[in-house]
Amino acid sequence: MKLLLRLVISTLAVLVGAHLIPGVSVESFTTAIIVAIVLGILNTFLKPVLQILALPITILTLGLFYFVVNVFIIYLASFLVDGFYISNFFSALLFGLVVSVVSALLGMFLD
Repeated sequence: MKLLLRLVISTLAVLVGAHLIPGVSVESFTTAIIVAIVLGILNTFLKPVLQILALPITILTLGLFYFVVNVFIIYLASFLVDGFYISNFFSALLFGLVVSVVSALLGMFLD
């Protein structure tokens, strides 16, 4: 049941991010669900590997390269899911921040 609630929260966060950030579009609610699932899978399996590989650059940039890894994950999700479009780097960066904040705020009610 908690997994389903997390999926709903992630989907709502994707929809809010797409609505607030210019340059990000999600065609439908079904697409937002798929984006939430794909982002969850990529963040679970690929992101830790990328963070370990990028650790030297992340240390040199005082942690700012972490945002680049996050943007790469969002771009990859955009490539994998039809109906989810990101126009530029800055839009992907803001989208990632909005999705994280909205997910955290809505997730507080879950715990």
